[in-house]
Amino acid sequence: MSLTAARSVEPAPRVPEFGPWLAQASILVVDDEPGMRNFLVRTLKPRCKRLEEAADTTEASRRLDEHHFDVVILDNIMPGKSGVEWLTEQREIGLFADAILITAYADLETAIQALRAGAVDFVLKPFRSNQILNAVARCLDRIRLQREIHVLRHELRSTADHMLLRDKLIGHSPGIGEVRDTIARVAPLPTSVLITGQSGTGKEVAARSIHALSERADKPFVAVNCAAVPTDMLEAELFGHLKGAFTGADAGREGLFIHAHGGTLFLDEIAELPLAMQSKLLRTIEDRRVRPVGSEREVPVDVRFIFATNADLEAAVEEGRFRTDLFYRINVMQIAMPPLAARGEDVIELATLFMQRLSKQLGMPPVEIDAAVRAGLAAYDWPGNVRELRNLIERSLILGRFPPEFRGDPATGTEGAHAPEVAGEPGEALEEVERRHILRILEATGGNRAEAARRLGVSRKTIDRKCSAWNI
Repeated sequence: MSLTAARSVEPAPRVPEFGPWLAQASILVVDDEPGMRNFLVRTLKPRCKRLEEAADTTEASRRLDEHHFDVVILDNIMPGKSGVEWLTEQREIGLFADAILITAYADLETAIQALRAGAVDFVLKPFRSNQILNAVARCLDRIRLQREIHVLRHELRSTADHMLLRDKLIGHSPGIGEVRDTIARVAPLPTSVLITGQSGTGKEVAARSIHALSERADKPFVAVNCAAVPTDMLEAELFGHLKGAFTGADAGREGLFIHAHGGTLFLDEIAELPLAMQSKLLRTIEDRRVRPVGSEREVPVDVRFIFATNADLEAAVEEGRFRTDLFYRINVMQIAMPPLAARGEDVIELATLFMQRLSKQLGMPPVEIDAAVRAGLAAYDWPGNVRELRNLIERSLILGRFPPEFRGDPATGTEGAHAPEVAGEPGEALEEVERRHILRILEATGGNRAEAARRLGVSRKTIDRKCSAWNI
């Protein structure tokens, strides 16, 4: 290889010796011996994001009240209270950090007590710097995996139909271009964002785009559908809980706020929060601290908030269903997602992309989107927005053809003879057009709300809420 060629070869990125997460970690060292504390500080401080030390358990408790720590390194034999006793107490009042116990006495009874107290590792004195660094790295890998698993399970429970394109805003219409410009401006800032728009317009897509363009892009993005979590479990899901805090709480668990620490928390369907939870959320936004259910301690959290709703929050405030102070607290920067019917040729671009992706996913040949289908897609009003379009493409792949109502006349650009009659009269309100269309679909499905929701590309809860409002 020539010298020039050798210089052109990029060196492989160097993997950190003790894992990629140590540099982002926050660690608390608790030991009454100054020499041991100094040794641990010299070993860990150059390699981690934050390191604090405490000479006794009283000072350690105070440190925990002030900051969030990923790992606590704890000496067992200390004056007044042993490390195991202190750790047991802290677990009972809300300590979720991994704990590494260090001791010079390697007896079986101490090891059993440490495990019962919630220690995840046990390091014997004297030890080398590599031993404690490896122990910390194991803890951080364990924490990361646990949080990722919990967040993924939550997403699978709360959203049955993830968007294939959830990290991209597709289209070139003026409306979506304006959304992109606003996201580019607000993403680098710590400002909270409220995303509004009809169901299925891509509010989570916009939220993920904000996160991806922010300084928190390499940290967690945690999405919570407030309407999908049972009301009686909402506080525990968001804030976490201790063992025995309520019936069925067989073990303590961190909440989604803590899982999002350092990253972004996306609260969708914010208007569905009960008033009691709205009050707790307001306090959390202002104080940046959460109190797990059953805990005596508030845990500091560092998250960026993004909220979303398809409801009229101002009307909800006037009706007393949404707190005024919370509304003004979250409505700092608002992004309105345009409905699909207002995005012009974006419909065809999205349909083409969905067809490519879904045909591969389902293992079926793509259905041609010819001129007639394009005319039909362009003429439709899309009350279910992008979600309805995606469902239509999937249904067409399964059937091997587009429904006849989506085969318009390519010469005139109008709908076919069997097109959905959703256009309104001149001056007719959009709400009335929506009402008429939903009722027509309900009639076509024999009153089956679940099937009507599937055809419209919205949730069953949305149909139920609409029917209740219309006294149906």
